[in-house]
Amino acid sequence: MIPAELAAKIRRLFHAEHWPVGTIARQCGVHHQTVRRALLHDGVPLAALPTRRSKADPFVPFIVKTLEDYPGLHASRLYEMVKERGYDGGPDYFRAIVGRHRPRKAAEAFLRLSTLPAEQAQVDWGHFGHVEVEGARRPLVAFVMVLSWSRWMVLRFGVDMRMGSFLGHHEAAFEALGGVPRVLLYDNLKSAVTQRIGDAVVFNETLLQFASHWRYEPRPCAPFRGNEKGRVERGIRDVRTSFWPARTWTDLDDLNRQAERWCREVRGARKNPDDRTRTVADAFAEERAKLRTLPDDRFAVADRVEVKVGKTPYVRFDGNDYMVPHDRVRRSLTVVATTDTVRVLDGAVEVSRLPRSWGKGRQVEDPALVAALAAEKARARESRGTNRVVTAAPTARRLLELQAERGGNIGSTVARLGELLDAFGADELEIGVVEAIAADAPHVGAVRQVLDRRRREADQPPPVAVALPDDPRLRTVAVRPRPLGAYDQLKTKKGGDRG
Repeated sequence: MIPAELAAKIRRLFHAEHWPVGTIARQCGVHHQTVRRALLHDGVPLAALPTRRSKADPFVPFIVKTLEDYPGLHASRLYEMVKERGYDGGPDYFRAIVGRHRPRKAAEAFLRLSTLPAEQAQVDWGHFGHVEVEGARRPLVAFVMVLSWSRWMVLRFGVDMRMGSFLGHHEAAFEALGGVPRVLLYDNLKSAVTQRIGDAVVFNETLLQFASHWRYEPRPCAPFRGNEKGRVERGIRDVRTSFWPARTWTDLDDLNRQAERWCREVRGARKNPDDRTRTVADAFAEERAKLRTLPDDRFAVADRVEVKVGKTPYVRFDGNDYMVPHDRVRRSLTVVATTDTVRVLDGAVEVSRLPRSWGKGRQVEDPALVAALAAEKARARESRGTNRVVTAAPTARRLLELQAERGGNIGSTVARLGELLDAFGADELEIGVVEAIAADAPHVGAVRQVLDRRRREADQPPPVAVALPDDPRLRTVAVRPRPLGAYDQLKTKKGGDRG
């Protein structure tokens, strides 16, 4: 904008003193285009203004004709075209020339939209930075619904924009209004519109089911038509300028209580734009009586996500891992999440129910599922040990059966037989088990006594137990003994040195 005093001075110098444009620009300390704009605004035709010759003058007819044919052509492409035709000026000044001759789009006038009471509400999201929840940084978003006739607003804050939260805010808004409008107008939100080609709109299937349950019509705005949802746009601006600045709060519940009070006491006390004789609250009191009544039951509001369980018994949802029974690994399951609970379904069967975490990178576990997994792992280890012992000494199976009949600890028996197998070998263990059973002493102690006796009778050294991994490839490795004569030579040589 040119200051009024400067514009008056330019007009006086041009019309009364007959100064040329360049002289006025130098003496007033402004650009010559500023002088031209001031004079054009005063009604002086462009042809009457003296102009300096420019390198681009010979190319102006070409520029004008090209812009008539291609009004949206970028100045950078037009600059390359005139360079090929001999123009040697710079690109910055050329952009100004193109801007001067580019056809101006006619200004579009808009009708002021009016609706009947309870006919329409407008819905949109607003972003208000980030907030830390359970140690995680999450976006703080505001769900805003404005009744188009009375301008009454419902404002709710949350930390995600998933479909479950989106519909949950709708449900809370309807309950706060005490009824449902006939039409809800949406911007092209991903939560509402999944695909749009021209006038063909594909709504989110879950939103359509929700709208059918609450008996309202979802309607999208036309692309690039912000005036169609001006009520909610101005409402979000009002939240940013009136409610949000210098606001302090402890948690989301506290923030939403403050938002509800602001909508009622501050925004509701303002004059209604269509009828300045009454407030927004007065208009809402009239509109509320005409809203559709709430249905008797509620829609099952939740996020539903198909998930794949890997090798570990966890499913990933919203950045966290939730435990499932260990027998559900390598399967496709369904997560059904509300604001406070995460349920995992296998078909129609619920296999896990855990509290929802709003943090990130958390493992949410059920102690019962952890205990079941630990018991299964213990049984698996016991089964592996039993198979190894019975494979090496087949008669050991009978010893284990006798132990079970007498109430013995099978797990401990298998572990100790495994130690004897490592120390004495498979053949000796089989002999020891056979003798122990024959002596009616089916326990590990008797087997150990038999093996120790046979070792002493054979004049063998005590066995040295080596803790090797439970890997048959290591246990079957053949180790070749090295000749010890070299050590005898070293000992003799060492004794010779002493002499």
